[in-house]
Amino acid sequence: MSGPACNIQPTEYKVFFPDEPALEAWGRRFAPALKPGMLVTLQGDLGAGKTTLVRAVLKALGVTGRIKSPTYPLLETYNVSSLYLYHFDFYRIKGPFELEDAGFRECFAGPGLCFVEWPERAAGWLPAPDVTLTLRVEDAGRTLLAASGSDLGKECLERTFNA
Repeated sequence: MSGPACNIQPTEYKVFFPDEPALEAWGRRFAPALKPGMLVTLQGDLGAGKTTLVRAVLKALGVTGRIKSPTYPLLETYNVSSLYLYHFDFYRIKGPFELEDAGFRECFAGPGLCFVEWPERAAGWLPAPDVTLTLRVEDAGRTLLAASGSDLGKECLERTFNA
């Protein structure tokens, strides 16, 4: 899992995507900057593009086949080159107490890469994220706010945005 929060100012970026293909292209660019053990949280209203972005990242990381939304099972797991990728969606949970007996903690304690949609529903239960992505619908496009929460997250965002 990621280390303690960084002692430096978080890195923050804001970018507008005019359409879904532009958002997916950014996801493909973000993917190679990710490291095992990272936690990436995704926030935004329904339909903002959270799952679309995760799908683009997972495909860029080598996931083949259908990538399903984890809204109903809460978790979809993928294995690529001995790396576990965990995609959570906590939209349907009522609070962190529902997660305590689910066995998910081990996913956040290992070297896997975790993506969590609706992290606010698990407030206080989740470890601090390395990267927080917030998507907002604006006209026909989306605005992405990306913020680092650790040194690893800062490095990841700098590699993505300054490449």
